[in-house]
Amino acid sequence: MTAHDHTPDTDVDVPAGFDGDQEDLADRQALRRVAGLSTELQDVTEVEYRQLRLERVVLAGLSTSRDPHEAEVSMAELAALAETAGSQVLDALVQPRDKPDPATFLGSGKAAELRDIVAETGADTVVCDGELSPSQRRSLEDVVKVKVVDRTALILDIFAQHAKSREGKAQVELAQLEYLLPRLRGWGDSMSRQAGGRVAGGAGIGSRGPGETKIELDRRRIRTRMSKLRREIADMRTSRDTKRDSRRRNAVPSVAIAGYTNAGKSSLLNRLTGAGVLVEDALFATLDPTVRRAELPDGRAVTYTDTVGFVRQLPHQLVEAFRSTLEEVGDADLVVHVVDVSHPDPEGQLSAVRAVMAEVGAHSVPEVVALNKADVADPEVVDRLLRRERGAVAVSARTGQGLDELLAAVVRDLPRPDVEVDLVVPFERGDLVSRTHADGEVIDVSHVAEGTRLHARVDKALAAALTEASSGTV
Repeated sequence: MTAHDHTPDTDVDVPAGFDGDQEDLADRQALRRVAGLSTELQDVTEVEYRQLRLERVVLAGLSTSRDPHEAEVSMAELAALAETAGSQVLDALVQPRDKPDPATFLGSGKAAELRDIVAETGADTVVCDGELSPSQRRSLEDVVKVKVVDRTALILDIFAQHAKSREGKAQVELAQLEYLLPRLRGWGDSMSRQAGGRVAGGAGIGSRGPGETKIELDRRRIRTRMSKLRREIADMRTSRDTKRDSRRRNAVPSVAIAGYTNAGKSSLLNRLTGAGVLVEDALFATLDPTVRRAELPDGRAVTYTDTVGFVRQLPHQLVEAFRSTLEEVGDADLVVHVVDVSHPDPEGQLSAVRAVMAEVGAHSVPEVVALNKADVADPEVVDRLLRRERGAVAVSARTGQGLDELLAAVVRDLPRPDVEVDLVVPFERGDLVSRTHADGEVIDVSHVAEGTRLHARVDKALAAALTEASSGTV
């Protein structure tokens, strides 16, 4: 999930309706799931998670709050997740209930009703709107007689399909294995037999514990693989930290574009920079953060980072696995929080994103709320959120509406250089003058016999370099 630095010409003139070059949209569409095909873990043998297939599904959920609208929004999102994973949603069932049934998630009567719906529709999978315990999943499967998948497994499957970079794939696999470990279950007696000789995964002498059963062997192999993945992710994080430190040394402020999945973050980045990032009407279209450099209206250079989208009940395995990537938001100087104001529950999206941002230490970063898709949203909803969120801006990445106002808000809220200098820079140090124009805030500039007189606000490192050059020691 390594951020790809790229520095196009600043002040990119983006034509109306342009959504970037979309370099990998064709590749993404070519990878759409076909019937009978699944993303499967390759490293672990004989485990049910590998058999995950999402083709013809029935959704099942609970309405645990007093507001039935909340359950409807959650189920609509679950349907969108299932379709993003490549499945066909045939039917859905919602049960009003204070809390999940400890045995089968749904009550026994609703579970029987779900079994009848599955039989009538010919579904091969049930997707539950929540995280099931291993015993709940087994019990519900025994009733409905088809594969049962929970929301967490569904999101993990989408991430597995969409991850492209080496780091993204490693993070997704780590999250999958963390989810899988407590859910290992054998087909018949295959997991309860003691492994010996050639049965022990082909690893041979020195690789087996005494009397190790097949399920114990798989657990040990999973833990070994997880340790290896954690080491690889830590190494890749070092590379990204080096790039981030390089941007900091050059005093380029960073703006993270964060928000709910499918809120229009990539479209907004394309509109602001002409970046050519994949834009698709699907959940989690962006998993690999993209860093692009541009110039603000006040002349300051800035980097925009497009980040992975958030979602309600984002699996904690993914938050942990993607923590290093989500820290891009926490290390930013400003967050542009993109909200789909045309969504049925934009306030819910706001709170869900802020909860995850707080979890990764990004709650203290200054925030500008961009109410995207304002061109197709209910004007009353837009007005309500503009009143609720101080400094929010109504925009449309599709039409360009409100972008000037958004850029003005970024200029206003992006922390400014904190050291004011007024000095003469020798002509031979034109590089420092250029850096001041690019990375600082020039108040006044003139030329005198000794060099260029600069009155500007800059960061501490550049202030030190300018002072040293002005003193004639360089």
